[in-house]
Amino acid sequence: MKYALISPAYKPDAKLLALLAQFTGNDAFVPIVVDDGSGSAFEPIFGDLPPGVTLLRHPENRGKGAALKTAMRHVLESCPECDFAVTADADGQHRYEDILRVCKTAAEHPDALVLGSRKFEGKVPLRSRLGNGITRHVFSIASGAKVYDTQTGLRAFGREAMKRFTEIPGERYEYEINMLLTAAQSHTPIIEEWIETVYLDDNASSHFNPFKDSLKIYLCIFKFAASSLLAFVIDYVLVLLLSALTGSWPADASLNFSVITARVVSATVNFSVNRHVVFKGDESLGKALAKYAALAACILVLNLALMHLLTGLGWPIAVAKIVVELALFVLNFAVQGKFVYRKR
Repeated sequence: MKYALISPAYKPDAKLLALLAQFTGNDAFVPIVVDDGSGSAFEPIFGDLPPGVTLLRHPENRGKGAALKTAMRHVLESCPECDFAVTADADGQHRYEDILRVCKTAAEHPDALVLGSRKFEGKVPLRSRLGNGITRHVFSIASGAKVYDTQTGLRAFGREAMKRFTEIPGERYEYEINMLLTAAQSHTPIIEEWIETVYLDDNASSHFNPFKDSLKIYLCIFKFAASSLLAFVIDYVLVLLLSALTGSWPADASLNFSVITARVVSATVNFSVNRHVVFKGDESLGKALAKYAALAACILVLNLALMHLLTGLGWPIAVAKIVVELALFVLNFAVQGKFVYRKR
C-alpha cells in the first residue's frame, strides 16, 4: 500500500527539506511537491529536494487549493500504485509521527476523509485560536457535521475521494473548507486523528490572509445573510404596506395581521432559498418544511412579542422592525443549519 505525500509549497524554507528527509527510504510514500509560483529566489530550496521527490510547478502563484488539485491530478494520471493521498503543509507544522498515524487510520477506513486535528493546546497564536473556533461553529451549522479543526492541512483520503476533490471549486484557502463541505454533503465519513499543535515563530510562515481568505471561508454565512436580507426586505415592505392599508383597524389587529401576513410570504421565499442554495441539506422536503414551519412559528411568537414590547414603549414601527430582525438573525441561522435541513 502506497501513499502520495503531497506538499504544496509557496516560498518555502528549510523546514520543507527537513520534512521530506524523514521520508527518505520509506517506500510506502511517493513524495510530491508543488512549487506554487515561488519565484527564482527559492530555486536553492527546490534544487535541494531529496532524491525521489516529484516536483510540479506553477509558473505563477495560483493558491493552495490549485496546488493540491494539480498534485491530485498527477497522482490519478501518473501514480497508479498510490492507493491514498496525504497532504502535509510545507512549513513544518506536521510531525512525521502524526503523518504516519493519519495514514494508518486512512488505511483502516478507505472510504473516509481522515483529518490530523489539533486541540490548540499550549502556546497558540490568537488569530489561529479565534479563527479556528469561529470557523468550527460556522462549519457545523453550514454542513451539519462536527469537525474540531476545520483548517488543518494534514488530510488523508483514497483515490475515489481524490477524483471528487479535483472537481471542487476554490483555488486558495477556501478550497480546504469546500473539501470538508463536499465530504459532509456527500456523507463521506470524516474522522479526526488528534495530532500535536505546532506553531513555529508565531505561525509567521503562514500565507493565510485573515481578511481575504476568511471572506471566502465564511461564504455560507454570507449566503444566509443575503437570503435573510431578501426575506427581510419582502417582510419589511409588506408590514409597512399592510399597516397603512389597515390603518382604520384597531391597533393590535392591524399589527397582528400585518406582521403575520408579511411573515408567511417572506418565510416561503426564505425556506426555498436556504434549502436549495445556502445549506443544501439532505432532509426530505416534507420534514424540512415541517421543521421550518415549527421554527417559523417560534420566531413569529418572539417577533410579535418583541414588536408589541417595543412599539408599546413608543418605538416607531420601522425602527422596531429592524431591531427585532437583527436580534433573531443569529438564532435563525444556527437552528436552520443544525436542525431544519439535516437528517441527523
